[in-house]
Amino acid sequence: MFPLHEPLDDALRKELQEYDDLIAALLARRGVTSKEAADAFLNPSYETHLHNPLLMTDMARAAERLAHGILSGEKIAAWTDYDADGIPAAVLLHDFLEKAGANFEVYIPHRHTEGYGMNEHGVEQLASRGVTLIVTADSGITDLAPVARAKALGIDVIVTDHHLPQETLPDAFAVVNPNARADEPYPFKGLCGAGVAWKLVCATLFVSPELRAKIPEGWEKWLLDMVGIATVADMVPLTGENRVLATYGLLVLRKSPRIGLKKLCEAMRVNQRFISEDDIGFMLAPRINAASRMGDAVDAYKLFVAKEASEAERLAAKLETLNRKRKAEAGTITRAVHSRMKDRAIGKVIALGDPDWRPSLLGIVAGNLADEYNVPVFLWGREGNGGAKGSVRSGVVHALELMQAAQNTFAEFGGHAASGGFTVREDAVFDLEARLEAALASLAPKTEDPLEMRADAVLEPHEATPEFLKRLSRLAPFGQENEKPVFLFRSVPVVRVSRFGKAQEHLKLALLKDESGTTMDAVTFFAKGMLAKTADALAPHARAHLIAHLERDTFTRGAPVRLRLLDLKLV
Repeated sequence: MFPLHEPLDDALRKELQEYDDLIAALLARRGVTSKEAADAFLNPSYETHLHNPLLMTDMARAAERLAHGILSGEKIAAWTDYDADGIPAAVLLHDFLEKAGANFEVYIPHRHTEGYGMNEHGVEQLASRGVTLIVTADSGITDLAPVARAKALGIDVIVTDHHLPQETLPDAFAVVNPNARADEPYPFKGLCGAGVAWKLVCATLFVSPELRAKIPEGWEKWLLDMVGIATVADMVPLTGENRVLATYGLLVLRKSPRIGLKKLCEAMRVNQRFISEDDIGFMLAPRINAASRMGDAVDAYKLFVAKEASEAERLAAKLETLNRKRKAEAGTITRAVHSRMKDRAIGKVIALGDPDWRPSLLGIVAGNLADEYNVPVFLWGREGNGGAKGSVRSGVVHALELMQAAQNTFAEFGGHAASGGFTVREDAVFDLEARLEAALASLAPKTEDPLEMRADAVLEPHEATPEFLKRLSRLAPFGQENEKPVFLFRSVPVVRVSRFGKAQEHLKLALLKDESGTTMDAVTFFAKGMLAKTADALAPHARAHLIAHLERDTFTRGAPVRLRLLDLKLV
């Protein structure tokens, strides 16, 4: 049986007494332990709960320099990353600079030929076009040499970023990053790259009365559609300011007049008026990322800044095509790995590569395989420059610690407990798996097993109603550090088990909902591992214990409530 969370103690229950038992418990498990904090969490306010951007180190200096550059007609370049944080940042900087009447261009490096971050060749290109000010977004904090090159060419650089720095900060005109300094006074560290860039826009309008006079008060709120996309897509914690930015970002997304967004929603068959954080995470973000993974990120950027419906429709269709191509190519890699695994024993680490595999797709594939085989999975391919670059996913071993233990194996690597990226040294490519097996053996054994997933409450199928789901929506938007509530369904009769999808890769259970014979669906996508094996072993009308999230099935008439299945056990 799946375990439940411990109930609230009496003191905490009294503090949160104006909320029912479930909401109070969910708040407490998210670190919300006072009446004031609960009110802020459940009622995020644009006016009350956003911090003054000028509190951030170097923000005033950056804002004044940007305002001067705009008003004096300098050639400005916005340099951003190519992912679903960097592209929205590029769009919001484009919109602001265009609205302000700036002389500017947007520079998005090509993922496969230039790689992440600033590069000296790109800086030199911008200098040749007369650029004298570069503003970065979602990049720049570790780009010491390109920033130094810009300075040598007479270009001021304003770095806005959220990633961790190296030991030395770049020698930029200003470095705006809540995570750049140990003594940073800004009270919230969790902003995404687009969030920091938006803060710069707000600060620039604040320090420049002349620009504020040109741009209506409150206009900058319309940029929150892009901040909302980036905040959800980049999987930063949906707490503090990010909760405000995601909440208002979704509100703006639902009303946004962007023709590119409208056309993309039409292509995805997503109703823009009801767009949710799930739609961002599972629909919008993959298509934005597909542009750089399978082609050029500029296509995603151009879609969101498009003015003409025909151009927007063309680009939306292109992103749809690229996303289908991404799925197909990832499927080809997955099948290739499965084919290789048939002829070998599965050890404690899987490490495979192929020069023809596209590195930008390998994180997705490695994640699915790690779930299936329950071991760390390292996959590598070849970049345009020939390096063996790849991704690791692991749910059972700390990925970063494992890479650190594999001495003299990686030219570069980084990441955290569950995932990471790496470049393999050429002399380690052919015995990579053996090196990782040895590194794993050298790690100190864990003294305890990972905790089982805990449920927030026990629920009966007939209690999973639209009204109950509406109660839970008070805690939305859900995401990192504000996960969807998990419910335990005990001994539920399973009427039917079926598969769906082109490759029958998805799983659906029909559950008996009440004594009248009504059923409700429980689904999981890309079913694999023990969950899939248990489902396949269910006899007709067997009973099972399930843990699941609740959600609306927006593809079925009436959008009934269904379960998003997380795990199940036979009774």
